[in-house]
Amino acid sequence: MVGTKKTALALLVAVVAILIAVTPRFTAMHVADTVNSGPGVTAVKMLGDYFPGLRNTPGDTAVYVLDSGKPGGAVLVVGGTHPNEPSGYLSAILLVEKARPAKGKLIVIPQANASGFTHNDYSEGSPQRITLKTPGGERTFRYGSRATNPVHQWPDPDIYVHAASGQRLSGSETRNLNRAYPGRPDGTLTEKIAYGIVQLIRKEKIGLAVDLHEASPEYPVINAMVAHERAMDVAAVAVLDLEMDKIKIALEPSPKSLRGLSHREWGDATAAMAVLMETANPAQGRLRGATDEALVLTGQDRMYARAAKLGRLFIPYDKNGQPISLRVARHVAATMVLIRDAFEKDPRQAVVITGVPSYGEIVRKGVGAFL
Repeated sequence: MVGTKKTALALLVAVVAILIAVTPRFTAMHVADTVNSGPGVTAVKMLGDYFPGLRNTPGDTAVYVLDSGKPGGAVLVVGGTHPNEPSGYLSAILLVEKARPAKGKLIVIPQANASGFTHNDYSEGSPQRITLKTPGGERTFRYGSRATNPVHQWPDPDIYVHAASGQRLSGSETRNLNRAYPGRPDGTLTEKIAYGIVQLIRKEKIGLAVDLHEASPEYPVINAMVAHERAMDVAAVAVLDLEMDKIKIALEPSPKSLRGLSHREWGDATAAMAVLMETANPAQGRLRGATDEALVLTGQDRMYARAAKLGRLFIPYDKNGQPISLRVARHVAATMVLIRDAFEKDPRQAVVITGVPSYGEIVRKGVGAFL
C-alpha cells in the first residue's frame, strides 16, 4: 500500500512537472500577433460581423478595411488560410500596414484560420514562432498549423465528405479551411469560417479575391497562380506583365473536379474573380532536413540543394534558397499586378493602391523593413 502511494505520488509529481514545462509553450500560441493598422486602414471589423455565427468563437478573425472613399471596385486579399505558410500572412500584414488606396476599396484578412494559429504541427518539428527584424525592433509571428486546432473541432471523421459536392477526402481534411468552401452556417467551425469569408465576398461586392499560399519546391503547382475560369484572362495578362519584370509565375486553371478550394468555390459561389497563389517554401516539403526557424526564414536546405541537382524540383534552387523576403516579394508584386489588371475592361471598378513597396525593394531590404 505504501509503495502504491509512493508510485502515485511520483506519477503526480511527474505530471505536474510536465505541465509546468509545456504550459508556456502552449500559452504562447494563444498570444495574438501584433498587426498595426497602417495609414490606409479606415476600419477594423471581425469576420463575425459578416456571419454572426462566428462571434465569440476561435474562428473569428480581424478584417481590415482600407477604403479610399472614392468610387471604384473592391478587392479581397486573404492570408493565413494555412498558418504554417508565412509568406501569405506576412504579405497580407504588409498590405495592412503600408497600403494606401487612392481609388476603390481593399479588404485584407491576414489570418483567415485564426484557430490554426493557436497550435502547430509538433510532429513535424515546426517552430512556434518566427522573428523578423524591423525598424521598430524585433517582431514575432506565430508559425501555426495547416489545420484548425483539434481542441476547437474534434473528432475528425474517418472520411471527410465535402458538403456541397459529396467529394470524399481523408478525415483530417475536415479541418482544412481550403477544403471547406463555400462553407455552411450550421457546419463545423472550419465550415463556418469558410461560410463567413464567402458572405464577406458577397456583401462587400468583391470583384477580385486573392488567396495567398505556400507549397513545397517538389510540388508541381509552385510559384504559380491558380485561377478560376472567370479570372483566367486577367491572370494571364498579369503573368505576362510579371514576366516583363523578370518575375516568373506559372498559370494553372482551377480544376472543376477538385472541390472546396478558394479558387474554385469563391468563383462559383460569388461574382468575384478568384485566384490562389503559391510560393516555394522548403519548410513545407518532404525532402527537407531539420525543420526550424532558420529554414522557414532563409529557405536554405542542403537536401533541397541536392534534389535540385538531381532535377527533382519544379523551381530553380541554389545555395541562396527561397528566403521569406523573396516569397513575400513575389506575393505582393503579383497581387499588385492583378489588382491593376483586373478592372481594365471597366475602369469604373478600378482599385488603385499606393504605398506598397516594390518587388525589388522587398528582396533587397527584407520584409521586416516594411513592417
